[in-house]
Amino acid sequence: MKRLCLAFAGLMVLVSAVKAADMAQPAPAPYYPPAAVYAAPPYSWTGFYFGINGGGGFGGSSWDSSGSRDVSGGLIGAQLGYNYQIGQAVVGVEGDFDATDLNGSGNSNCAAGCKTSNDWLSTVRGRVGYAADRFMPYVTAGAAFGNIKASTAGSQNSSDNVGWTLGGGLETAFAANWTARVEYLYLDLGSFNCGTACNGGASMTDNVSFHANILRAGVNYKF
Repeated sequence: MKRLCLAFAGLMVLVSAVKAADMAQPAPAPYYPPAAVYAAPPYSWTGFYFGINGGGGFGGSSWDSSGSRDVSGGLIGAQLGYNYQIGQAVVGVEGDFDATDLNGSGNSNCAAGCKTSNDWLSTVRGRVGYAADRFMPYVTAGAAFGNIKASTAGSQNSSDNVGWTLGGGLETAFAANWTARVEYLYLDLGSFNCGTACNGGASMTDNVSFHANILRAGVNYKF
């Protein structure tokens, strides 16, 4: 009987030890499902914008009396526009104004020297682009405005003309409200009748034309 009591007491001690060991084990950590990965919304090109641009150009001018000559020089200016995005298509309108120093002269068939120059250009254009998130290639076309100045032998004449322009470019959004672009435009201002001022007072008149290829870069702030 005594042995039975001792065995029973030992069993109770063992059971108590097992329970104490179970109670000492930490509870399992709660399970939390992984957080959903945050995806930034696609960039929107819709809105008004204003910016500055600068670059250069080269082209030509033709005189009835003395043939053609090359023109080249630099330009700097500003632009204002609006874009509207539909899916990945972007349509918009833009106007710009640039101060220019495009000119060229020559003595071929003009002993006193004949010079054509242009000191301002402006365009109003439609734009159609394809939005690949923050990159947008685009084409553009519209009206061009500018002056054509012709001079020779101390006399000159000029005219403010209306012509046309077309081109294209690539624009990229590098910050929330900022974009940068490179752009090419071909523009033709037609010609004007310089009159006798362009041929030393001779009785015949002289038509002077102007066209140019413009390459420029710019930065815009989108509102």
